[in-house]
Order: sequence, then structure tokens, then C-alpha cells
Amino acid sequence: MQSIRCLSLAMATLLATGCTSITSKESPVLPADADWGLMPIINYSQAPQAGERSEQILLSILSKENIQPQVYPFSEKQDAVLLDDQTRFAEAMAWARQQDFDYVVSGSVEEWQYKNGLDGEPAVGISLRVIDPSTGKVIWSNSAARAGWSRESLAGTAQKVLAELVDDLRIE
Repeated sequence: MQSIRCLSLAMATLLATGCTSITSKESPVLPADADWGLMPIINYSQAPQAGERSEQILLSILSKENIQPQVYPFSEKQDAVLLDDQTRFAEAMAWARQQDFDYVVSGSVEEWQYKNGLDGEPAVGISLRVIDPSTGKVIWSNSAARAGWSRESLAGTAQKVLAELVDDLRIE
């Protein structure tokens, strides 16, 4: 009887945490009062503008950690360069160096979709990194993925993934 209770408790814990996968390397301690910038999040998924959506969610999550990053200026160009994430990233890195930021946050979206099937579960995979813009050195990076429940939204699932990633940052 006791083993059934323990098994039930373990199963309930697994269900409560959802289906999340996260890689982890300990973050160095980073000061919240440093000069922070937010770079483009590159979209490797099939969903249009998943990177831009992630950036907006990340802004709100960083503000909970008392980080108010300055966001890279959006290009006014109306040609194919606007859609090229690598070009946007290179332009934003040049901008970050001019701003003399201590740290910039960037990353990529690997998955942003509703899975096929009756339930249509949201699935999100995101990588984040903190970069020293003066050297281009990656100070910290981490990735997480999550498959949400059938009634969850992509944005809600992405918010959980990004919150887990930011929680792994050691910010003082």
C-alpha cells in the first residue's frame, strides 16, 4: 500500500511539471544593475515571427528580474534584409557595441508550433545566451523545450520555457 502511494505521488509530480526538457550549465553571477541590451532572437522554426514574439515575452520576464534591457532598434528597411535574422543580428551586435553594453541577451527559437493530432499540443524550443558585446564571447547559454497541454497557447508555453531559462541565470 505504501509503495502505491509513493508511485502515485511520483506520477502526480511528473504530471504537474509538464513535459519540459532543459540543458543546464551554471551561470556566472551577473549584476542586474549592469547595462543590458536585448538582441534579436533568431527564428529557426517554421513559424513566421517566432523570434520577435519570443523577444517580447522575454522582455517581460527579464523585467521581473529587475533587468530593463534596451532593445535593439528595429530596421526600417522594407526589403529582404528585414526578414534575414542573421543580418538583423549582425546589425544589432554593431549597435550593441556602440552602446557600450555590459551584456546582451540573444538566442534562437528552434520550435514553435502546435503538434499534429487531435489535441494539437503547443511545442516550443528556445535557446538563450548572454554575450559580452565588446568581445563577442558567450558568457552563458542554455536551452529548453516544452510540450504544453492541449488547451495551452504557444505564447503561454513559450513564457514557461523562457521563465525557466531566465531562472537559471544567477542575477544579483
